[in-house]
Amino acid sequence: MENLLEKISEAATFLKDNGFGDAKVGVVLGTGLGAFVNRVNDKKVVSYNHIPHFPVATVEFHKGQLITGFIGSVKVVVMQGRFHYYEGYTMQQITFPIRVMKQLGIEQLLLSNAAGGINLDFKKGALVVIDDHINLQPENPLRGLNGPEFGNRFVDMSEPYNNALNAQIFTTAQQLGIDLKKGVYAAVVGPNLETRAEYRYIRNIGADMVGMSTVPEVIVANHIGLKCAAVSVITDECDPDNLKPVNIAEIIEAAGKADEVLSALFEAVIKQ
Repeated sequence: MENLLEKISEAATFLKDNGFGDAKVGVVLGTGLGAFVNRVNDKKVVSYNHIPHFPVATVEFHKGQLITGFIGSVKVVVMQGRFHYYEGYTMQQITFPIRVMKQLGIEQLLLSNAAGGINLDFKKGALVVIDDHINLQPENPLRGLNGPEFGNRFVDMSEPYNNALNAQIFTTAQQLGIDLKKGVYAAVVGPNLETRAEYRYIRNIGADMVGMSTVPEVIVANHIGLKCAAVSVITDECDPDNLKPVNIAEIIEAAGKADEVLSALFEAVIKQ
């Protein structure tokens, strides 16, 4: 595992040499969510394929670039495009950028994703703060990392999403007149969408929405001491009794409509 530490260090050194150091907030933009980067001032951009040891995003709706700049007076690092287990990456590859961002100085992490609404009160386009999650993915990004240099092996997950940060997001949303829900996110492997029986199962175990990302990143954020919060955009309604075929273009369109609202919310939270 020393190899992983070396890779993190090499990637962070490269990025610091290119102006990415001393950032305070990291942002991960999910599927179809990219408008936030237009709010970043004094931008510097580097493609993932130029960063040592970074995976390359293979999903067509993910740009695959790391951006740094300022939101107000706060320096941010933004992932425009994330990595997913269904792309064939290992969990350590998926979460590698989170460890690198920590080396760049970030103390807080904001994540976004597109998710299917299991809770029938969550309509298409709704924004939902993740209060907790259920991990249905078959692998864990901490498996094998038993050296003290990585932190505590048995990471406490009683508050995976920081309560104070979540409260700040709700307060900010209220100030901006944004309707915000709260719910439990279930992470599955994908890339196929779920069957009717799977949607019933996910609802019965207590989830409000379902997606294919975020949880590995949150586990690692907790491992390395980053306060994090995440917001899902509901892109399709998953009622097993009235299930309609969904195509990815519709999901991207739904995410795009909510993108500006979510971007305004993240911008205001960071400025505060």
